[in-house]
Amino acid sequence: MLKKYFSLLLFLLFSTAYITAQNITPEQYVETYKDLAIREMKRMGVPAAITLAQGLLETESGNSPLVKKSNNHFGIKCKSTWNGNGVSHDDDEKGECFRTYKDAEGSYRDHSNFLRNSERYSFLFGLNPADYKAWARGLKKAGYATDSKYPEILIRNIERYNLQQYTLLAAGEVPLFEKNKYEDDKEVPEDATAVNNENTVLLTNVTHINGNRCMYAAAGTSLLAIATSNDVQLSRLLEYNDLEEDGILKNDQIIFLEKKSKKGDQDFYVAKKGESLYDISQQTGVQLQYILTYNQLHKNSVPAPGTKIYLQYVKENSEVKETAAASAAAPKTYEVKPKDGLYAISKKFGVSVQQLKEWNHLNSDVLSIGQQLIVSE
Repeated sequence: MLKKYFSLLLFLLFSTAYITAQNITPEQYVETYKDLAIREMKRMGVPAAITLAQGLLETESGNSPLVKKSNNHFGIKCKSTWNGNGVSHDDDEKGECFRTYKDAEGSYRDHSNFLRNSERYSFLFGLNPADYKAWARGLKKAGYATDSKYPEILIRNIERYNLQQYTLLAAGEVPLFEKNKYEDDKEVPEDATAVNNENTVLLTNVTHINGNRCMYAAAGTSLLAIATSNDVQLSRLLEYNDLEEDGILKNDQIIFLEKKSKKGDQDFYVAKKGESLYDISQQTGVQLQYILTYNQLHKNSVPAPGTKIYLQYVKENSEVKETAAASAAAPKTYEVKPKDGLYAISKKFGVSVQQLKEWNHLNSDVLSIGQQLIVSE
């Protein structure tokens, strides 16, 4: 009997360990499903940041029992209009019916359709898609969830995991919808997008990063048009965005309509593959010159993926700065090679023979191979 009990205990322990090992992190959830959220934003207009924030919350970052048995990422219940399969799950009441899907894509697609096709959510599509706070509060107002803290949780997820960047990636391709004209699961024609109406894009695609007003501008947009439409002097616009020349944007990018901050709202930013320091400055809303100062970098430096780029003075990068400063302050040395003479060395380093003698306490011009010479003050 004791042996049987011990075997059962071991089984339970290993089972628990196995299940725990399968859990994914919030970052992994976002990385896995961000493309679906972006695609749905382009198709239906639900902000990608909102979709991902809801997915993180409703699925416990992809680890909830409901999502594992139903692929239901948004906690959508069956209701009378649902013709698909369902699964029983305890929520507000015991044994409630929740929709099931073949895969995550089906759930993401149904989430977009669910919001767009419901009259009570229709007002959300009149909001600026980049205004995630208004969307979060609007969802609560419309009755998506009963938790009074629902908007705050979504907003916290968006800001903590930098989900707004995915909304901004798709902001130029959000479809235009006419109020009260919603049909289920119909693709929006490409010529009905906001990107084809430059004035609409310029005037409505305004958001905030690090407390600074900015907008997402598509490739081919004129900087002069952006400045004019937003009542900003062109010279100021160039200054705000660390740009030297006016012209047409070659790539989709964030354009600031006011001066970026001197420090970020986070201690650091983790560089991604192919990102320049300029890209990071635009993503974080921190002036490029301050990023260079905090990190002791040149503006043409390309950080390796995974590098911490500091956005403000913190203890860790203050120590790095002090070490770099101490290193810069230390005199430069040179190892004497065969046939080297004081005159040749002085010319090589742009100093005088007398300076070399003084710095190295030399009484003659005789040098030894391998001798270390101080060649700077």
